[in-house]
Amino acid sequence: MSSVLQDNSWSARKTRRMNRFHAWRASLTRPATGFQSQPEPKTIGSFARGRQLIAGNFLFAGYLVEAPKTSIWDLGAPGPGFDEELHGFSWLDDLAAVGDMAAQARAQDWMRQWMERFATGKGVGWTPDLTGRRLIRWINHALFFLSGQSSETSDAFYRTLAQQTLFLSRRWRVASSGLPRFEALAGLIYAGLALRGMEKHIASAIKALAVDCATQIDGAGGLPTRNPEELLEVFTLLNWVTMALSEAGRIADPDILAAIARIAPALRALRHADGGLARFHGGGRGMDGRLDHALANAGVKPKDHGALSMGYLRLSAGRTTVIVDAASPPPLDASYNAHASTLAFEMTSGRRPVIVSCGSGVHFGEEWRRAGRATPSHSTLGIEGFSSSRLGPRRNIGGHERELLVDVPDDVRVEAHRSEEGAGFVGGHNGYLPTHGLTHIRQLDLSGDGRGIVGEDTLATITNTDERIFDAAMDRSTLQGIPFHVRFHLHPDVEATLDMGDTAVSMALKSGEIWVFRHDGRAKLSLQRSVYLEKGRLKPRATKQVVLSAVAMDYATRVRWTLAKATETPTALRDFEMDDSATPD
Repeated sequence: MSSVLQDNSWSARKTRRMNRFHAWRASLTRPATGFQSQPEPKTIGSFARGRQLIAGNFLFAGYLVEAPKTSIWDLGAPGPGFDEELHGFSWLDDLAAVGDMAAQARAQDWMRQWMERFATGKGVGWTPDLTGRRLIRWINHALFFLSGQSSETSDAFYRTLAQQTLFLSRRWRVASSGLPRFEALAGLIYAGLALRGMEKHIASAIKALAVDCATQIDGAGGLPTRNPEELLEVFTLLNWVTMALSEAGRIADPDILAAIARIAPALRALRHADGGLARFHGGGRGMDGRLDHALANAGVKPKDHGALSMGYLRLSAGRTTVIVDAASPPPLDASYNAHASTLAFEMTSGRRPVIVSCGSGVHFGEEWRRAGRATPSHSTLGIEGFSSSRLGPRRNIGGHERELLVDVPDDVRVEAHRSEEGAGFVGGHNGYLPTHGLTHIRQLDLSGDGRGIVGEDTLATITNTDERIFDAAMDRSTLQGIPFHVRFHLHPDVEATLDMGDTAVSMALKSGEIWVFRHDGRAKLSLQRSVYLEKGRLKPRATKQVVLSAVAMDYATRVRWTLAKATETPTALRDFEMDDSATPD
């Protein structure tokens, strides 16, 4: 089963037919005659994934196909998402990261086969975003491919590069706004700069990219999707473009440079102490080291970014960082990956994640995708049987039907404060107002030394109208109250046990730190099963969640809790514990 359903509407079928036609038409063009200069790789791959590919273990879009001595194009993909990852060629980075003769042989064989089978416009790879992604990888690793090749193969390679460049010049406009459009235009600029005879496409592509930078990236450096990992991908593409322009003796458009300057501080505010990104609205933590590498390449000096960055609030003290989803979900048209995570938070101590979101289930099929978007998959309060936002109608996004987020909180208020004693916030949202007349209010304070968090979650009516809605909800429950749960999902590496007569939870980190969770006794404390949804794994990882369960019987119901380091835990630790092997399980 595919992670998303392919859209077979008339408009989607027409788009696919036109893509194939323009790919075939471009195949009739004169080839590029070579590179303007020797390209150098800028993309970073995974050595471990490269070794898996060489061994015949193909893990794409959450599916594992074990097929030693089988071409990557003969796998019989289990779903469209699998094929799309193949045709984007990001896996070429992984083979190049290995870089030995076996890796080079695989790369050369599979690239030759792609040219033989798909260069005339066949296959799913002829979309603007996949073509842009593929072009960047082919140019980056051209020497890896061309070494030892015949002149006939080299000519075919340059001819196909020219074909893909012309296809992009004609079809980038049909790419969906956001990351797909950035990928298409970045690939077109990259190819125009690298290939002889393709220079005429550079100016128009730069102009179009500058327009998207000005319109798609807001004044605070954020994207409409509010997806942190997507923001990193866009930032990385813009960095590559500016470096390629600089190497060609050109200066990037001011709107592109300004976008990079806006995004850099936003990404720093979305960075946990362990170097990973906050995992909200469809985004993961990002490839290890990629965020720091991109920030270093950008050369933008750190600066105070104000209270919120792309709708997120970051609190930090000592070794501890807390990142809160402190704004309304993305607008309707950008909500195809959005989560019902308003006022949820994540917490990291040093290089060890502690409180997390379950994450995006997109790589594990449609059911996990839906589950990962629901409020119970986030570390926040949720009314039993309800999410703070609801999944609504499907819409064609990038050739697939995806559910949008509707009935979202449209009044989210957050007030942050900082002092020598620590940092914190008070926030509220009205996601449960239409159904229950209740506003969720969350207060969280991080101590100045980072050793403790004090939290409070409240469900309350604000107006007389709210009280009438609440009374009606109570009547429906036959005056049994409104059940709710405050959830704290734990990272799989956290060892959690009930303690102190089941009134507290002790959490042991691999660094040796011990954190203790307590509450005020107004709710029932339990330790339940949870999952951690992580791209690159074969299946969701089992983990646990701390749950405070209570019932709202009055116009205001309050639950207080604390999370603090055990007193014997030193302020500073030298964390030498290494993570497990990168091999997926």
